[in-house]
Amino acid sequence: MTDVQTTTDAEELREEEPRRPATASTRRLVLLGAGAAGATAVLAACGTATPSSNTNGTDFSDTPGPAGSAGPGNGDSGGSGDAGGSALAATGDIPEGGGIIAGDLVITQPVAGTYKAFSKVCTHAGCDVNKIDGGQISCPCHNSKFSIETGEPTSGPATKALPETKVKVDGDNIVAA
Repeated sequence: MTDVQTTTDAEELREEEPRRPATASTRRLVLLGAGAAGATAVLAACGTATPSSNTNGTDFSDTPGPAGSAGPGNGDSGGSGDAGGSALAATGDIPEGGGIIAGDLVITQPVAGTYKAFSKVCTHAGCDVNKIDGGQISCPCHNSKFSIETGEPTSGPATKALPETKVKVDGDNIVAA
């Protein structure tokens, strides 16, 4: 006896389609969503704030001031009452021909009585610089080096200067200008 087929394979597949897509699509969507969330987290962790995009020439702060205030900070005008803000460092803490890393800044004294401040974020890959030695600011990630006087790169893969923050001396303190 011969087996008689009353439906084609294509018709059988079409009959099964309404039963399967919900499971396959849901599983696929969950996996795609989890992958997208993971990729978003990785990209967010790699992001950095670039002080050079700030239009008023100062670095970003984790402690923003109230609306209408002179700038970020804790609200303490610190000292003479001018718009300089609180002390970034004491003049006695900054060695001549060297500098220190204080908060988000590298504060240097290239020559006696002249103080400069630069972002501590390397312009090459966003790592924080970690050392001031021999008239140079060093980044540990790819060995970029920057001038303590201008913030310009002196060696390494960095091609842009560290963004400068204007500072001035107020008594025995260095404050934002």
